[in-house]
Amino acid sequence: MTSPAIGHLRVDGATLHYEVRGEGPLLLLIPGGTGGAASFDGVADALAADYTVASYDPRGISRSPLDDPEAPQRVERHADDAFRLLELLSPDAPARVAACSSGAIVALHLLTAHPERIERVVAHEPPVVEVLPDAAEHRALLARVQDTFRREGLMPAAAVFAAGLRRPGADPVDVRADARADARVDARIDARAATELPPQAAARVQRTMADMPYFLGRIVPGFMAYRPDVDRLEALSDRLVLAAGADSRGELPYRPAAFLAERFGTELVHFPGGHTGLSTHPAEFGELLRKVLSA
Repeated sequence: MTSPAIGHLRVDGATLHYEVRGEGPLLLLIPGGTGGAASFDGVADALAADYTVASYDPRGISRSPLDDPEAPQRVERHADDAFRLLELLSPDAPARVAACSSGAIVALHLLTAHPERIERVVAHEPPVVEVLPDAAEHRALLARVQDTFRREGLMPAAAVFAAGLRRPGADPVDVRADARADARVDARIDARAATELPPQAAARVQRTMADMPYFLGRIVPGFMAYRPDVDRLEALSDRLVLAAGADSRGELPYRPAAFLAERFGTELVHFPGGHTGLSTHPAEFGELLRKVLSA
């Protein structure tokens, strides 16, 4: 893995950490979850053979501190951050954008707000659950997650959230118990990894763990309550690629991408792995992403 050039950009209410590799037209990578720019480390070098690849830590995540840690988090503000990076790194030409999960929600808003700056967007499993016919059920899930967070803390809330993302049909009690166990195991694995990994990798694990309260408490409720301008997205669907994991069919993050692709009459592109295929299958994910971006 090559060492990227590091930069910092002041935006309204935050300072963004960003990384740049390669040469050519700009490809902006917008991460989801708590991974930050590091979540694209497995694909960035290969993509940098064709593009100037820029990745970044979204505001409040990892190395992009907020001026006010209690400031509300809105998709529109995060999309404006991405727009500022486009203006900085590709002021004279439209860019390509690839994004995952909560980052893909940002990418959808960026496309509708600034279509003149976007040549192509690949949005992998944006959980815009408000477009779904059963959106009320998912609002109730988010309310349960936040209530559990307030009453019981991070790990129980993460377990409730993970259970709600799974395929329907499993026994709710068993799924919640399994998700709680998964969350506890993940926490133990992350803690052990932080002491056993090389320093740079250990630092990434520690940042991810530290960002979980912010993500679950601030990003999830605001972002999953966001409803995109579906009519405008449909008008721009010739430059939008909706994508999902081949192994996550039927899961909640998969469904909005499938729903929108069907409504727009466009192909739903299946990437290897599930919702986190970028991490579990980086080589295959990156190769397909390169093909889709250049199609």
